[in-house]
Amino acid sequence: MADHRRQAQRVLFLALGVNVTLTVIKAIVGILSQSLSLQADALHSLTDAGSSILGLVAMQWASPHPDRDHPYGHQKFEALGALGIAAFLGMVCFEILQSAVERLLHQSSAITITGVELWIVILVLGMNIGLTLYEHHMGYKLNNSVLIADAKHTLSDVWTTIIVLLGLIGVWTFNWDWLDVVLAFLVAALVFWSAWDVLKSNIPWLVDEVAIAPEAIHELVMSVPGVVNCHDISSRGMVGRQVFIEMHLIVEAEDIPTAHDITEQIETLLQDRYGPARVVIHVEPPDYESSQISFS
Repeated sequence: MADHRRQAQRVLFLALGVNVTLTVIKAIVGILSQSLSLQADALHSLTDAGSSILGLVAMQWASPHPDRDHPYGHQKFEALGALGIAAFLGMVCFEILQSAVERLLHQSSAITITGVELWIVILVLGMNIGLTLYEHHMGYKLNNSVLIADAKHTLSDVWTTIIVLLGLIGVWTFNWDWLDVVLAFLVAALVFWSAWDVLKSNIPWLVDEVAIAPEAIHELVMSVPGVVNCHDISSRGMVGRQVFIEMHLIVEAEDIPTAHDITEQIETLLQDRYGPARVVIHVEPPDYESSQISFS
């Protein structure tokens, strides 16, 4: 796990360097050409760099191993880092919309784009796509939520750059200066959607939403020989990363060692199906009855 975190940090350092480079290139070309959409895209790339820094800070704290102060581990720091990325995206969306409205209300100088500047934007797009694919691959390979969130952020930058490039081609070919402002609004919409996607995937983890349907756990547990019933089942966390499962169990056992063996079998089954998992099982007396699988 520690090795995975180090690999994820190396990926984020690489993403940081690439995003800083892209920000500088887009900003220079955007200022030279007076393109609002390209300047907005440069701002977006700047938040990509900021999100990489935020991800590095989050992963420094996001150890899965428990300690005295954090007995359930530190992995929620990764979710906090992902929410920080969403906040960056929200700021970008606001800045883009504000600039677009100002451009509509106050006519500014015309956009002047050259063929060389268009090729530079195409090169930037290629770098963005390469970084997105690499981050996405490593995020799922290392099962790291910060990398996955950062890859989604970078993917939104790919789409915005594509939109900006199409707009610049329209301006260069047909002198459609109005297209640049229209596309700036589209860029803002894509950024907002990326922020919502990151929020949607991380808030359930932070608010301890159910990780596994209690009926699924109940069916699996009841397949173990010696189990009479299980109830008050709860789960939280993220399947594939770490889940916490609790339940009350009634077993058919004449002594404590036999009851312990049954609970060990259940823990093994749950680990194999949903692991890594931390399972807490409270064994009830044999004559205890309850029909409540989970909490209503």
